[in-house]
This record gives sequence, structure tokens and C-alpha cells, in this order.
Amino acid sequence: MMMNSDQVSDHLRVLTRSISTSLSAFPVASVDLTTEVNELIDLVVRQARKYGVQPETNDKRAVSSINRILALFVNRVVPDPDEINRILDHVGIRKWGDCVKEINFLGEEIDAERLDEKKKKSSDQVELLSSLMGFICYCRCIILGRIERDDHHNHHEDGIKKDHDLIRGLKVEDLLCPISLEIMTDPVVIETGHTYDRSSITKWFGSGNITCPITGKILTSTELVDNVSVRQVIRKHCKTNGIVLAGISRRRKSHDDVVPESLAAKGAGKLIAKFLTSELINGGEEMIYRAVREIRVQTKTSSFNRSCLVKAGAVTPLLKLLSSVDIRIQENAMAGILNLSKHVTGKSKIAGEGLKILVEILNEGAKTETRLYSASALFYLSSVEDYSRLIGENPDAIPGLMNIVKGDDYGDSAKRSALLAVMGLLMQSDNHWRVLAAGAVPILLDLLRSGEISGGLTADCLATLAKLAEYPDGTIGVIRRGGLKLAVKILSSSEDSPVAVKQHCVGLILNLCLNGGRDVVGVLVKNSLVMGSLYTVLSNGEYGGSKKASALIRMIHEFQERKTGSVEPNLQRGRFVHAW
Repeated sequence: MMMNSDQVSDHLRVLTRSISTSLSAFPVASVDLTTEVNELIDLVVRQARKYGVQPETNDKRAVSSINRILALFVNRVVPDPDEINRILDHVGIRKWGDCVKEINFLGEEIDAERLDEKKKKSSDQVELLSSLMGFICYCRCIILGRIERDDHHNHHEDGIKKDHDLIRGLKVEDLLCPISLEIMTDPVVIETGHTYDRSSITKWFGSGNITCPITGKILTSTELVDNVSVRQVIRKHCKTNGIVLAGISRRRKSHDDVVPESLAAKGAGKLIAKFLTSELINGGEEMIYRAVREIRVQTKTSSFNRSCLVKAGAVTPLLKLLSSVDIRIQENAMAGILNLSKHVTGKSKIAGEGLKILVEILNEGAKTETRLYSASALFYLSSVEDYSRLIGENPDAIPGLMNIVKGDDYGDSAKRSALLAVMGLLMQSDNHWRVLAAGAVPILLDLLRSGEISGGLTADCLATLAKLAEYPDGTIGVIRRGGLKLAVKILSSSEDSPVAVKQHCVGLILNLCLNGGRDVVGVLVKNSLVMGSLYTVLSNGEYGGSKKASALIRMIHEFQERKTGSVEPNLQRGRFVHAW
């Protein structure tokens, strides 16, 4: 409002003059009005003529200062802290939380301006709003070091508590992106019906993957559809509980893909990255904590911020801080590394310098959340074949992920995230035997037998087993531990299992038959419920599952026909297929 005070003053001047002119031209004498009304009209005319609407002097001074600072941002020149503090005092921004509220408000205004395509000057307004957002971000990260420690910490701790309350109030799977483990800001649905945060699934597709990360199904289309219902639930509860997220998108385009729309905002982003990186290297313990907290927020907000921080050299000091004895610093540094692992250059720096420490955090991180962030970072790195190979060569990486899968201290969401990373590593064939050696088969089968896991985790376990069963040693391991009978039991269950569970059951059984031969097919023939279950999967119209169900039905028919001697055997043994 302050930045637009000149325009507001102009509008008010036009309004008052219009009132004065209209009343002066009004034929008062020809209308029978009381004396009191005539006096009031005369008073309004005189007041309207006399009234001069001008911005306040202090507002003018603050606007001039802000414009001067924005010009400095364009040239990447650090402004005078005292001048910025005077501006903040004038507009009433005195706390870290005030900056957060202002940033969220500006983000909403930018969204509204973009949606209003009829405004001729919308682009100019968006540029101004973007510049102001850069200014406030700069203030939050740099100038507000004057804030008392307790004020900053209490705001942060309250936010974390409210986030956790929200998660406990709803199913974690409904709010967290399976890839990033963060509350989704822009939930979208892909072909398989699973929901992801737009930025995370876009990165997954951008890495050359055309599969669903959860189910492993090869997609015929990578189209993303807004999950409006989930977004509304997230917004409602965030508003009710006062939770501040890094920009819940109101547009089809994700905030993650937004580049600042002004030179001033871009310059501010680069200055912020340079400052935060310097604090990581030279700051005291408290300043380092503030810096990693801000980096966590910045890296989650947009790809532009991630790029700035990578170029500023933030990756190396963040990796070093993972060894900090301060669990707050370790957790936030790991969250920052996770977000930077989504950036191409960040990915290469992390893989080149930090794979060993990431695996150490995976196994020995001080907090559960820290270990899960490490698992998700490994997932992002595994999308690059060379990095996937390097991760697999670390003897503690895959066992660490499987420890999360079997650990009693982790919920279904955490286990699914670890399995997602394992499935990413299985895209590199050299990791197949390493996953088997880590005890994946008995761990996954025990989870399935427990009957206490969600449908989503059940589907993930079956998808991983199906991938392992693509090779003979995997098939042997699954069959020897009763995996075939268990898969048949799950497939034939009368309970309403999710479609993905049935599909992955079919994929697992198909691979077992292809590598196990007639003995495995014979087991299926003896179970009268198998054929009916396969026809159910065949009829649901899901291409991948239907195709595999059809192949199994054909195998069973051929087995029965061979047994009666009506046809010659025609089963190709030792042929491998992808069960994803």
C-alpha cells in the first residue's frame, strides 16, 4: 500500500474534485431543500476544494529508500543495514514472523495479478510485487539478525509443533509428498492415481524416468492433473492451525518453477545466497543455525533459490555441518541438502563430495527426520545412473535403507520413502544382488505377513519383490521363503485391496513363473481361486496389470493343455521381463 501511495493519492484527488464540481454544478436554487441541507452542501463543496490529498512525508521517504535499495539489488550491491532497519520500523515489521506473513501476502497478490489477465498493467504490478518480495526475503535472512534468539526460536518451534499436530490429525500419506517427505504445496495426480508434489514428480520425469515412483508402472502419459481436493484440505488446515508453508500454489504453474520477475528480486536472491553461505563458513553457532534454517526455507521455495545457493558454494559447508553435534543444525542442513539434490549441479556436487556422509546420516542421524531426509536425497541422486552405482557400492547404503523398512520406530510413510529409494537403486542392475544381500526378501515378506501395513506400503513391497524376481536369484529367494504362496493369497483375497496391490501381485507371480518354470505354474493351477482373481485384474482395464494377467492366464492354459498332451510345450524359460 505504501509503494502505491502516489496512485492512491491521485485517485482520492480526482474523487474529491469530482464531488466539488458535481455539487457546484447542481441547481440547488431550483430544488426545494431545507436550510440545513443547503449549508451542508456548501460545506462539502468548500472542504472538497480545500482538501489536498498527498502521501505522508515519512511514506515518501520510505518509498524513496526502497527504490534506492532495489536499484542496489539490481547491481548486486549490499545496501545500508541502518536504512533498511528504518524502513522496517516505519512499516511495522519487527519480527521474523512479520516477514513470513508479508512474504505470503505478497505471494498471494502475485498469484492474483497473474490470474487477472484483463489488467493492462498487470505485468508491471507483478514486477513490483516480485521486487518487494525479494526485499522482504533479504530482510528476513540478513537484516533481522537483531531479533532476539527466543523470538526466532519460539516462532520456529511453534511452527514445527503445528505441522506435527496437522500430520497427526490427518493421514500422513494424504499430506506428504512420497518423494520429498514435505507437506505438498501443489499436489498433482499422475496416470496411476497417486498424488505427488508437482515439483518433485516433475524432477522425476525430468531425470528420464517414465514410471510411477510408488508403483513402478511404466506410464503411457506424464500428464499432471491438479488434485484440487487435497490442495483444499491442506489450505484449510494450514489456515486453521496457522501453519506457514513455502507458498501453496493457486496456479497451475508451481512456485518451484517460478523465476523472480524483476532484476531486483534476482539480485536480492543472489545476495541472500552469498550471505547465507558466508554465515555457514564464518558464523558462530547461533548464526549458523539461523543460516541453515533460512537455507532450508529458501531451497524449498523455488529452483531459482536452489540455483543461487549452489552457485554460491553452499553445498560444501552444508555437507560439513552434517557432522555437527547440534541436532538442530544437522537436521536443517540435511533438509537443505535434500532440496539441493533436486538441482542438477547440486546433485553432482553432493554425489562428488558427500555420498559417504549422507550414508552415515542415513544410519546414524540424530533424529528420525534427519535419517529420512537422507533417504530421500539418495532417491534423487539415484535417478542418475552413475550416482546410483556409487550409492550401491557403499556397503552401508542399501542396508541402511532396509533398516528403515524393517524398523519398528518408523511409520508406513517413512518405510515407503526408503523403499522408493531402493526401487530407484534397482534401476541400476548392479544393485540387484546388493539389495538381495541386504535381506530385502525376508524383510519385505515379513512386512506383508504382518497384516498391519497400509495398502500403499503393501503395494510398494510387492513392487520391490517383483523387481527382484526379474532375475533367477531373486526368484529363488522369494520362492524359498514362501513368497509365491503369500502372493497368491494376497491376489486371491476377498478383501477390497487397492488396484496397485493386485497389479503388483500379478507382476511378482508372472516373474516367478517366467524364471521358475512349470513347477511354479503348477502351483497356480492347483489353486482354484487364481484364475478368477486374474480375470478380475484383466477386466479392470489397467494396461500394465491387464497385460501381465493375460500372460499368466495363457501360461496356465498352456500348462493344462500340455498336461493333457493336446499341444507341444511352448514356454520360453529363462526369459526376463520388467515387472514395473
